[in-house]
Amino acid sequence: MDARAEYVPADKANLVLKRTYDAPVALVFKVWTDPYHLAQWWGPHGYTTPVCEVDLRPGGIIRLHMEGEDGVRNPSNGVVKEVVENERFAFTTTWDDGDGKPMIELLNTVTLRAVGDRTEMTLHTQVLQITQELVPQLDGGMEAGWSESLEKFASVVAALKKAG
Repeated sequence: MDARAEYVPADKANLVLKRTYDAPVALVFKVWTDPYHLAQWWGPHGYTTPVCEVDLRPGGIIRLHMEGEDGVRNPSNGVVKEVVENERFAFTTTWDDGDGKPMIELLNTVTLRAVGDRTEMTLHTQVLQITQELVPQLDGGMEAGWSESLEKFASVVAALKKAG
C-alpha cells in the first residue's frame, strides 16, 4: 500500500461509534457474527452483500463483498482476530481496487456489554493501511458508511427480537 496509517491524522485514523440496542447481548452478538444475519445489514444504504462468509475463530477468514445499486462489487476480505462470545469480536477488512491491489485495511473491534435487558455496543474501527487516494474519503465517509450500516443492523436486531 502507498501509505501506512501513521501518515493519517489520528482523528481520522480511528472511528468509535456507540449504540444501545433493546435486545440481549447474545442476539446482538449473533447478528454481528452469523453470516446469514450479517449479509442482511452489512454496507451502507443501497448496498447488498451477496458474498458473506465468516469462519468464526481467530485466524478464520471473513469475506464481505458489497454490491451497489449500480451492480459494482466492492470485495472486502479479512481475518478474524478475536472472538469472545457475547463480549467481543475483532476482525480486519481489506478493500482492493478490483484488480487485487489493496486500497485500505481496517481493524474493526466490536465490544458488547449488557445493560439490564439491553446491549451497549462499541465499534472501534482503526485504519491500519491506506492508499493516498483514499485518505480524503476519511473525512466523514467512514463514519457515514458505518452509521448507515448500523441503522440497517438495528432493523435486523429489532426484527429478530420481535420474531422471538
